[in-house]
Amino acid sequence: MEILWFLIALGLIFAALGPLVLRRRGGGIRQVAPGSPDAADPAAYGFLRQEEQDVRLPGPDRDLLDVLDVVQQTQDWRAAAQLLKSTEKEGELRWQRVQAFAGAASLELSERPGVGGAWLRSWHAEAPKDPGGAQVYAEFLVQQAWRSSTAGTDDFRVILEEARKACEEAALLAPGDPVPYISQLAVARGLGYSHEEFDLLWAKVIDRAPAHMGAHLAALHYWCEKWHGSREEADHFATTAAARAPRGSLLAALPLFAVFENRPEIVVGVDFYRTAVVSRAVEGAMYAVHSARHDDPMLAHVRHLLVEFLMGQERWAEAMRLLVRVDGYVGALPWTLHEDPALAYTVHRNLVVAGYESEGGSPATLAG
Repeated sequence: MEILWFLIALGLIFAALGPLVLRRRGGGIRQVAPGSPDAADPAAYGFLRQEEQDVRLPGPDRDLLDVLDVVQQTQDWRAAAQLLKSTEKEGELRWQRVQAFAGAASLELSERPGVGGAWLRSWHAEAPKDPGGAQVYAEFLVQQAWRSSTAGTDDFRVILEEARKACEEAALLAPGDPVPYISQLAVARGLGYSHEEFDLLWAKVIDRAPAHMGAHLAALHYWCEKWHGSREEADHFATTAAARAPRGSLLAALPLFAVFENRPEIVVGVDFYRTAVVSRAVEGAMYAVHSARHDDPMLAHVRHLLVEFLMGQERWAEAMRLLVRVDGYVGALPWTLHEDPALAYTVHRNLVVAGYESEGGSPATLAG
């Protein structure tokens, strides 16, 4: 059985050359000549090209994208304020939209220092009591700290201290809204809150939104070994949340994210993906996907991560069924950890196509 990293490296080589040209013949996935009848072609499944993948979101949110286009073209923040005003405060969608607006402003500023993101500065200055604007501004500061400085440096701490103050001010403007406290979870991680301080902050989150998947993912980072917890603590946090999850909740998939966070730095074969811990986490995530509401805003996040694990287990057909649902939007783990998320996604996607066709799959069998 060929090692996974060999497949990924091979995919990277050919990612820029058009449709994937790999097919299994006589055992193993191998290269064939471009244009060969044996070449696997992702376009045959309706998949979009690399440059057409949207890196801003994990899945479609037409209202958000339309408003974001208006705001960035006109530099007028009012459409964003109206959208957030009409978005329920306890749900996952509000948190994702706050993140998206903040991320857009942060990216603008990095591309055009001193000029980009002017609409958010105007929003904050002209409507300081608007809860939505306060939340976006607080999240913007959080993202700026992680984007523009190195963790542990003086600049990093200064920006996060400012973000903490902004989170507290945003919380006062909307007492029942969990979003300012969710933003503060990243502040807690960066500033190194003690476990007791973090628990107090976490209590404020779950008092307002006990089954909030986005909040649990943010908290999971804190409990990981690379930050302020351990493998055991991260696993305990994830499995406890999954066990308490209400029916239909995507929290049942949280252990898979814990496995992902605690995975070995180098995976040289498929054995990791076939361990009992990984298998249980994958099955839990699959169950969560099948039982969740079709319009759950966090569903795309789980599907994206599952693609990587199903690929590692060589479960090509199941991975393909997920890919047809997420293709076009790649703003999710594991792709966002790469410098070019669209490239990382399309390389993996193309390898799944090759694996699927190596077992006799085709556009016709997928449609059936």
